[in-house]
Amino acid sequence: MNREALIERRTAETCIRVKLELDGSGKWQGSSGIPFFDHLLAQLARHGLLDLEIQAEGDLEVDNHHTIEDIGICLGQAVKQALGDKAGINRYGHTLIPMDEALVQVVLDLSGRPYLAYNLDLAPGRIGSLETELLEEFLRAFVNHGALTLHVQKLAGRNGHHIAEALFKALGRAIREAASRDPRVEGIPSTKGNLV
Repeated sequence: MNREALIERRTAETCIRVKLELDGSGKWQGSSGIPFFDHLLAQLARHGLLDLEIQAEGDLEVDNHHTIEDIGICLGQAVKQALGDKAGINRYGHTLIPMDEALVQVVLDLSGRPYLAYNLDLAPGRIGSLETELLEEFLRAFVNHGALTLHVQKLAGRNGHHIAEALFKALGRAIREAASRDPRVEGIPSTKGNLV
């Protein structure tokens, strides 16, 4: 059974379309209108082995906030929808990713309970045209609408590009691990009997 999702969101500020296949090969296609953010989404797809297509139009003339947040909302909804009832999955995922001097840890639980612990310690400013503070906004929207627990932590690093890229590579790998099916897991991986 294919674990896929298609999410569309239209507001007065944005128009977002996200197509996701959890059991993909790492293909990325699309545009957010923010080139460095597209670079990060490509890393997420590649290292998560997700087939991910995102088309976004937003009020970038105002700033990037609405577009980044709404992509996070849609991607979270897509992951949640594609997972279905979560039967047979690993549930937990964790990884450490180095990129030169940067080292980022991502740990997640497809728990059904949204929670973000964000300890990236990125300096205020921009990487390309992307405001660094919007990475936290993206993750918060993703967590709240994907109904998952996510801890991200910078263990080392000074270069914002390296830290951000390590974050998205690590997030992809952690999603891949948590969403993977384990033939030894019978039913829902929870003593409660559900992960809602």
